[in-house]
Order: sequence, then C-alpha cells, then structure tokens
Amino acid sequence: MNEPGIQSLMDQETLDRRVRDGETPEWVVDHWESFRDGLLGERNGTPFPCFFGAESVQQGDPLYTAVPSMSDADALLTLRDRILEYLEVYRTHSKRASLVTFFKPPETPLSERTYHETLWHVLQTLHLHDPEPWPEDIPTDPDDPHWEFCLGGEPMFPTCRAPFYEQRKSRYCPVGLEITFQPRALFDGLGVTAETDAGQHAREVIQDRLEEYDGVCPHADLGDWGVETDREWPQYLFSEDEAQAPSTCPITITRTHPKPAARLP
Repeated sequence: MNEPGIQSLMDQETLDRRVRDGETPEWVVDHWESFRDGLLGERNGTPFPCFFGAESVQQGDPLYTAVPSMSDADALLTLRDRILEYLEVYRTHSKRASLVTFFKPPETPLSERTYHETLWHVLQTLHLHDPEPWPEDIPTDPDDPHWEFCLGGEPMFPTCRAPFYEQRKSRYCPVGLEITFQPRALFDGLGVTAETDAGQHAREVIQDRLEEYDGVCPHADLGDWGVETDREWPQYLFSEDEAQAPSTCPITITRTHPKPAARLP
C-alpha cells in the first residue's frame, strides 16, 4: 500500500499529500476535491445523506486508487489487483474503510447511457478475471434479491457518482466516473444491515436527509439487499433518465472457475 503512482492503493493521508505536493495529474486533484467537498459539505442546508460515509472521510478511513482509463485492458486489470489488495488489508485499516476509485474523465462528455454501459463493462471485466470462484451463497442471477457483485470471494456494494446527474446531487460528480466499493462484511461489522433495528433506523435517517439534500424524493430503486421486492444492481448507478438506463442487468455471471479463455470484452 502507498506505493508510488496513482494506480497504487493509497490511504487518505497519502492521497491528500500527493495532491497537495503536485504529484498527481489534474484529474486526480479534481476527483479528490469533488469527493471530499461533496461528502463533507452541505446542500440545501443538509449534510451529505450517508453519515457513515461522511464520518469516514472526516476521519480518514477510506482507501483510494485512480484508474487512467475506463476501457483499457491494463488499467482495468490493475484495478482488479488493487481491489484484491484492498480486500486483504481493509479490515485492519479501519472498520469503515471503503475503496474509492477515481476514473480518468473522457475527453468529451458522455451520455448517461454510456456511463451505464461503462460501469457494467468494468464490472464484467473484473468478474471475467476474478482469481476466486463466485461465492456459493450468492446467486448468479442479478434478478434475485440476494444477488450482489462479488470479487475475490467477497460480496460487495459498488456505488457510483457520475457527471450526468442534474437532480440527484448526492450522486453527482462533475469530473467523471467514481466507484466506491463497500464489502458486505463492512456493513455487517457496523451492524447496519437491513435486518437490524440499527440498520433500519440508519436507513430512515439517510432517506430523510437524502430527500432534503437532493430536493427530490428518494429514487424508486432505492432498497435493501435481500428484500424480496428490491434489487441491488440498479442501485449501483441510479438512473436519471430511465430511457437511457438498462432495464435488465447487463452482466453475465458464471460459477465456472477458472473462467475458460477469459479475456476482456
């Protein structure tokens, strides 16, 4: 961790120092400042809705990496390696250590549809090159309420910020795509899963703050993992325009391992 270069796994202190010392490209500076200011600032007189996320940034808990391309094979395979490295260390780093990934922005603005396609391309690539088999207790069908993305044998919740949001500013990043990977074990460790009283209370507080922060009702796809009527995958990158978002989950999951002739799509 904290090896030289923006594609290393960095703790927050190291990332902030490298930004201040001019050791990172401008797009990494822009990402870090947008992410930090977004989670620690206010909108409509309301702090960022996810108080767990805001407190973790305030205390320097997350780990970070930067990805110089949203499609280049080497960049995405390096991202896989950083996620696997993160999974080895996050439990000893902090109980709220999510992994925040900053992607180099495109040269020209992208449509919402393209950002959805990009996210699922990234996740599909990670799955194709996963060194571990898909966990036996996680379904492979994204239309199952107990499905969620997995890598390295770990179920996780990847949540995104992107430039196309005009209303849902809690998901807005003016720079480019950001994906924050949060292992299921992280939520279990905090005791805030849907089946606990603390988890239900946290969700009520977050949803109230979300409506005030965004100025619109919480997204119709917002839900809880494992609840029969909810699905996890649409929550990774909420739609702003339903016509540009996928109607079914655009990822193919297989338990076959190792993947035969695995290659980047």
